[in-house]
This record gives sequence, C-alpha cells and structure tokens, in this order.
Amino acid sequence: MTQKTPEISSSSLVSQASEGADSTAGSQAERFESVRRAHQSEMAEDYVELIAELIVEHGEARPVEIAERLGVSQPTVTKNLARLKRDGLVIHAPYRSVFLTDEGKALAEICRKRHRIVVNFLKALGIKESIAEHDAEGIEHHVSKETLAAFESFTQSPSKP
Repeated sequence: MTQKTPEISSSSLVSQASEGADSTAGSQAERFESVRRAHQSEMAEDYVELIAELIVEHGEARPVEIAERLGVSQPTVTKNLARLKRDGLVIHAPYRSVFLTDEGKALAEICRKRHRIVVNFLKALGIKESIAEHDAEGIEHHVSKETLAAFESFTQSPSKP
C-alpha cells in the first residue's frame, strides 16, 4: 500500500511564504513604529527632566543653559521648546526663562522615577554608578511598563543575587 503525497504547487508555496513574510514584516514594522514613537517622546522627556532639574538648582531654566547641558545649539532648543509649548508641557516666551506646566511637572516626575528605577536595577547587577547613570539615559526611554515593573521588583527583592 503506497501513500499518495498531496500535490503542492509552486504558486501555493510562494503564497504561503509571502503570507509568513507579511506577518513577519507586519510585526517588524510595528516594532519599528514603536521605536520611532519612543524616539519622538524621548526628546520631550529629556527636556522636561532637564528643565525640572535646572529649576530646582537655579529657580529657573534658561534656554542657553538647556543648550549647554544637552550639547545642542540654541536654535535647536528654541525649536524644541516651541514643540513642548504646543504640547502644553512648558511655559516660555522669547528671551525669557522656561517653566513647566502642571502636565510638564508630572511628566518630569515620571521620567525621574523611571530613571531611578533603571539606575537602581543596573547597580543591583553590579554596574558602577557612573556607568549605570549613563546607560540609564538610553534605556529609560525604551523600556516597557512591564519591564520597568520587573526592574523595580528585582531591586526591592530581599534575595537579590
């Protein structure tokens, strides 16, 4: 008794392969879109976090100080402050200091907390504080809420390795 193998046409194989590629490409496109959105919000988060820090240190945040701290030009700061003002995160008039709105203050606090969690996690892994601070700047903007919660749980666990 011989078994008959079902015939599969080459067009059927191509169709199946392209369907798999489409689903892979779709999920890859979603991941890239997620990263693009994170990069867009990264600028806003870096600015409000720095503005909050400057206000604590000096009572105000001046665009020239923001440019110096971020290592960017003053026109770049002006453009980004206009975007933050449009988004309701800062109060700023030309040639004046920058202040955070209530929404900007809330975002700055979220950013500070997230930064602390990532730094503490890296330090719990044995990373030197200076390196942890540096690395946290890149990680903090791209970590999911679930991962951040796991980082925090790990650092609060009494039985860390």
